[in-house]
Amino acid sequence: MNPACGRTLTVTLTLCTDLSPADWIAGSELPWNDLVTFGPAGFGAYARLRFLPDPVRSGQNENDAEGQEWRDEQLPRLFEVLATATTTPGDCYFAVWDGFARAVPRVTVAEAPKLEVPARDYWLFRGPLAEAGNWGAAAGWPGHYDLDDEEPAFVWPADRAWCVARDVDPHWAGIGGDAALIERLVADPRLDVVATEHGDAPLPYR
Repeated sequence: MNPACGRTLTVTLTLCTDLSPADWIAGSELPWNDLVTFGPAGFGAYARLRFLPDPVRSGQNENDAEGQEWRDEQLPRLFEVLATATTTPGDCYFAVWDGFARAVPRVTVAEAPKLEVPARDYWLFRGPLAEAGNWGAAAGWPGHYDLDDEEPAFVWPADRAWCVARDVDPHWAGIGGDAALIERLVADPRLDVVATEHGDAPLPYR
């Protein structure tokens, strides 16, 4: 147990002051845009969870995409499946982009250190996968940051069985794991998941 991340790992999230669990991300030599969209290299297989269909032409606007409302509810389902693909579902890490807070005028500077990669800084939280999103209730969190509706940029369990990366711009999230997990996600009818190679990004929306 890491005291810097709090004493309770099964009840609530805690704000981490020890960032060493994220060294595999902070120390990555990948191009930053590949890192923040696909996560660390080294997994046996990768996939993309699509929140919108991929663009069919260069310069396409998101407003022209034929999306379905069910796509907005995919992250809870994804985490439900991923919880069964790790030995530590009650002990996971969540990196939340600090850019969300900068958009809120009343935010003050957090004392907790941040996970830094080129072009992005994150607060690191620890706790059960089922608690994803409850940042405002996290132990050690100052309480005046309006982050409760924000989604994590990186999620991974303590055993590193998989990693989910979702940057603020793409219409999809990257997932790394073993081949069996990726096949399972692709086959799930409640998820729009397509297998891919690390770094193989589709056309972006304008």
